[in-house]
Amino acid sequence: MNLPKKLKPGLDALDARIIEALSVDARLPMSDLARATGMSGPSITERVRKLEASGVIRRFTIELEPKMLGYTLEAIIRIKPRPGQLHQVEKLIQNEPRFVACDKVTGEDCFIARLLLMTIEELDALLDGLHVRAETNTAIIKSSPVKRRMPPLTIED
Repeated sequence: MNLPKKLKPGLDALDARIIEALSVDARLPMSDLARATGMSGPSITERVRKLEASGVIRRFTIELEPKMLGYTLEAIIRIKPRPGQLHQVEKLIQNEPRFVACDKVTGEDCFIARLLLMTIEELDALLDGLHVRAETNTAIIKSSPVKRRMPPLTIED
């Protein structure tokens, strides 16, 4: 592993190695992480706790494969609430569990949301509830060449 010459503020080379290892496997036992970094178990545990306490590490999580759960389609929906409907639309999105991500954005659309579907037939029924309060523009995702990934830990020179 080539360590960067210039790390983001607040990180050192050991932090970068810890973050990189945990980004590959968040369930990595502390003993394995300690061995990989040349530290003792208690020292590495304390270092990880400091990264959590400082907010660099927010949580440890799992990644599910939606297709294995029956969700064969994924869509991105741009949502533009009608006047006076912003908060109601936001609540509709929050209360529909098939919306797996949503960002409030600038520009014409107020929200860009990711939606999982088992069948294309679900789409119209789901969007009908929104159309009373918003305009939508939907795109079915064909593939994702860049999955969610870790931001760079280095600063470009």
